[in-house]
Amino acid sequence: FSPVKKCSRGILERLNANEVVIGDGGFVFALEKRGYVKAGPWTPEAAVTHPEAVRQLHREFLRAGSNVMQAFTFYASDDKLENRGQTLKITGAQVNEAACDLAREVANEGDALMAGGVCQTPSYLSCKSETEVKAIFKKQLDVFIKKNVDFLIAEYFEHVEEAEWAVQVLKMSGKPVAASMCIGPQGDMHGVPPGECAVRLVKAGAQIVGVNCHFDPLTCVEAVKMMKAAVEKAGLKAHYMVQPLAYHTPDCNCQGFIDLPEFPFALEPRILTRWDMHKYAREAYNAGIRFIGGCCGFEPYHIRAVAEELAPERGFLPQASDKHGLWGAALEMHTKPWVRARARRDYWENIHPASGRPKCPSLSSPEGWGVTKGHTELLQHREATTAQEMQHVLERQKKAKSAV
Repeated sequence: FSPVKKCSRGILERLNANEVVIGDGGFVFALEKRGYVKAGPWTPEAAVTHPEAVRQLHREFLRAGSNVMQAFTFYASDDKLENRGQTLKITGAQVNEAACDLAREVANEGDALMAGGVCQTPSYLSCKSETEVKAIFKKQLDVFIKKNVDFLIAEYFEHVEEAEWAVQVLKMSGKPVAASMCIGPQGDMHGVPPGECAVRLVKAGAQIVGVNCHFDPLTCVEAVKMMKAAVEKAGLKAHYMVQPLAYHTPDCNCQGFIDLPEFPFALEPRILTRWDMHKYAREAYNAGIRFIGGCCGFEPYHIRAVAEELAPERGFLPQASDKHGLWGAALEMHTKPWVRARARRDYWENIHPASGRPKCPSLSSPEGWGVTKGHTELLQHREATTAQEMQHVLERQKKAKSAV
C-alpha cells in the first residue's frame, strides 16, 4: 500500500482557516447495493475480502470532491463482527488495518486526509460496563495509531454517554477528534437535547461535533444549529460537521429512518436529487458548518453536487465535474430539443420530481417501538437469532402496527 504522505494541512488547520472540508458518502449502503456488504449486520469485511470494491468507491468520492477519505471501519469492532450468528473468521484488527491502508492509498492520490472511525457497539446496547465498552474502542484506536491516521471520528452514536466514552478513548491518541451523533432535533434516544450532547462531547475532548445519518440533510442541519448555539452559550469553542442521509425523512420520529417501514430495502423513492444537495450544501455552509459530507444513501454524484455548490468558497471544481455541465448545461448537446430546453438552472432548481408510484403515499407511519439501551429486546449475543426470538419480534411488530 502507499506510504503515509504528509498532507500540507491537517483537519484543524483547514477548519481554523474557515475552509470547507467535504466528507465522503455512505459506504455500507453503497457497497450493499453493489453486492459487497450484507444488510442486517452491515459490517465492513469487504475491506479484506473485496478491497478493489472499497478502493474504487473511495476513488469515486475523491473525484467527486471529497477531501476526507474515511476508512471503512463502520461496525468493525469485534463484538459487532461476532454478533447474532455472524461467523466471518476475520478479526476487527484485520478489517481496520485493511480499511486504513485502502483509505490512505486513495487519499495519497489527492489533497485528502485519512480518518479512522469508531461507532456505537452491541456491548453498550447490552449494558456492558464503561470499562468493557472503552476496551472495544481502544482496540480499534490501536490500529489507527499504528496506521497514523490524520484524525479520528466517533460517529453514529444514539446515546451521548457512549459517544463521550468513545471521545475519551480517542483523545488519548493526541490526534484531532470529531464526534458525530445519529440524532435529530429531538435529541438522543434517552431524550438528551442536541445542545447538551454537543456541550458534553466538547468537554470530553472533541474539537469537531455534529450529526450524521438517521435524518435528511435539512433536519440534520437544524440539529447542528442547536448544537452550535448551545456550545457558544456555554462559552466553549468547536468546529461543526454534518453527514446526513440522502433520503427525505419528514415523517421520522426520534429514531430516524430505521423506524420507517421502508427501511432498508424500499427507500429509493425518498432519495434526494443532486439539486436537493445544492440546497443542503448552501444551508449547511450558511449555518456555519464547514465539515460537510454524507452518510447512507449518498453516492459520489451527491458529493459532487455539494462540491459544485461550494466551488466559489473552495476556489475550484472537483475532477468529476469534467463530466457534468453545471446546472445541466451539457444538455445543450442533447439530440432532443425539449431536453436541450432543460439546460438551465431555473429549470432544475424548481423541479418537483414525481415518484411514478400513483398508489403509494407521500409519507409513512414510523413503527416507533420505543426500544433502546436498557430494554431486554436490545440485549445482543453471539448466537444466531432463534425462532423464538423471531416470533417475539413479529408479535411486537403486529402490536406496534395496530397502535398506529
